[in-house]
Amino acid sequence: MKIAVPKEIKNQEFRVGLTPAGAQSLINAGHSVYVESAAGLGSGFSDEAYTQVGATILPSAAAIYEMGDMIVKVKEPLAVEYPLIKAGQILFTYFHFAASRELTEAMIKTKAICIAYETVELTDRSLPLLTPMSEVAGRMAIQVGAYFLGKPQGGKGKMLGGVPGVKPANVLILGGGVVGTQAAKMAAGLGAHVTIMDTNLARLRYLSDVMPANVATQYSTELAIQEHLPQVDLVIGAVLLHGAKAPHLIKRKDLANMQPGTVLVDVAVDQGGCIETCQPTTHENPVYVVDGIQHYCVANMPGAVPQTSTQALTQATLPYALLLANHGWENACKSNEALNKGLTIIEGKLVDNGLAALFNL
Repeated sequence: MKIAVPKEIKNQEFRVGLTPAGAQSLINAGHSVYVESAAGLGSGFSDEAYTQVGATILPSAAAIYEMGDMIVKVKEPLAVEYPLIKAGQILFTYFHFAASRELTEAMIKTKAICIAYETVELTDRSLPLLTPMSEVAGRMAIQVGAYFLGKPQGGKGKMLGGVPGVKPANVLILGGGVVGTQAAKMAAGLGAHVTIMDTNLARLRYLSDVMPANVATQYSTELAIQEHLPQVDLVIGAVLLHGAKAPHLIKRKDLANMQPGTVLVDVAVDQGGCIETCQPTTHENPVYVVDGIQHYCVANMPGAVPQTSTQALTQATLPYALLLANHGWENACKSNEALNKGLTIIEGKLVDNGLAALFNL
């Protein structure tokens, strides 16, 4: 199979779909790998690093899409890429279809085979291709939240961990999954007072056992969230409904209950956001203010740390890419139930019932 890797063109996206080590594994398995010129530079990989393992460098995205039987990416195709996609071509990337009807309809029209990283799901309901980026985003959420709490950035002027004699900041984390857990670890490590909310009691019991003493767990209800808002300094939105739009747990009217300079980091922005006032932002212009409340809603947070993110992503996606390359998408998806759950669009047909219901398609 011909595997082709385009350069990511989303704003401030520095990751690449495949490391040289990943390319080498595919080449060793008998496949051909084509990489767009400079695609790996943002992640620290030169064109030479790819050619040294046997990959071929192509000069443009058009050449990449023309060559590839399978396109391996990081982020969803953008509008300028839609015309380059061929019928029957495999697209293996993050799509987050639930956040965009336009993207969903565009991919249906291409008649490509779309396999979404974020909905590949193991029998224990874990998401192996989303997990590494969720780990990065969860940890980053605290870093950026702490920064934007600074007064020069428009925040309250609070240090997360406080100092001796001064109380630490209050951090509220909505969702106890991978993102929420990693955020709680980072916030707790900095000395903040952390509350992590979820509706899964088994998960809350686990988190209560493994988290340090400055992390409290609480069952998530509308009333419980409301009670925290007047005192909270940093809110992390970490809610994930598999393949579906995130619910709005904080509404526009709720902002009035928060102190000016409070920071909201909505990691769920890829799935529509769990804060009603969330609108996708970029690393170039990451924050905006609504009713005195700072909103950080960058849709590709791990793209800011590409040397870490690209390696973590390829480690997770490579076994599935090899399965697709070695057996073709039909046999690969038939033989691997986890991969089959990522199969979303097949040659013009939407096969995900949740998305079909969401968009009435």
